Amino acid sequence: MAIEINAVKRDAKGTGASRRLRHAGSVPGVVYGGGKDAYPLEINAKELFLQFRHEAFHASVLTLIIEGKKESVLLRDFQMHPVRNTIQHVDFQRVSATEKIHVKVPFHFTNADAAPGVKLGGGIVAHIQTEADVSCLAKDLPEFIEVDVSALEVGQSIHLSQIKLPKGVEFVQLAHGDDAAVASIAKTRGSVSATAEETPEA
Repeated sequence: MAIEINAVKRDAKGTGASRRLRHAGSVPGVVYGGGKDAYPLEINAKELFLQFRHEAFHASVLTLIIEGKKESVLLRDFQMHPVRNTIQHVDFQRVSATEKIHVKVPFHFTNADAAPGVKLGGGIVAHIQTEADVSCLAKDLPEFIEVDVSALEVGQSIHLSQIKLPKGVEFVQLAHGDDAAVASIAKTRGSVSATAEETPEA
């Protein structure tokens, strides 16, 4: 999914200038990194919010078009209004085609209904982590990582080392020796009661 954002450079800086921009229907931002100078931007608020709602916007290499010139960037930070749920500011970081990037990528959990722990054991899938930090080249960055939980029994977990990653992508945690659990099948009250009923009294 290719995502493009149109922006223009802004000259005015400071809190007052940013407030005026927001009143005029724009979002202030900044782009930095990649061995180039950082400079402030302004982006149409409606256009930005339409893209912002997509999950891929937060975990993909984006194309930032600044006055006709394209740059590959990542969304690195943003601020939201605490009441209005509007975007107040965005930070973009330039990415290189030859240098690895670290990005948090969401998990998509699949086949929960087919898991023995759910289907037969009456358990539920507990999401221990909903995203993970990955390292890869920009061209290899996945929009999400699929986690197949179809083999899990009640009480079992799936760990980072058991998840199949696209070529060229690795988990940062795993590279540092942390094989963390991502999801597990947890017992529900109903399944505990059913187990108690099935167990004969001594």
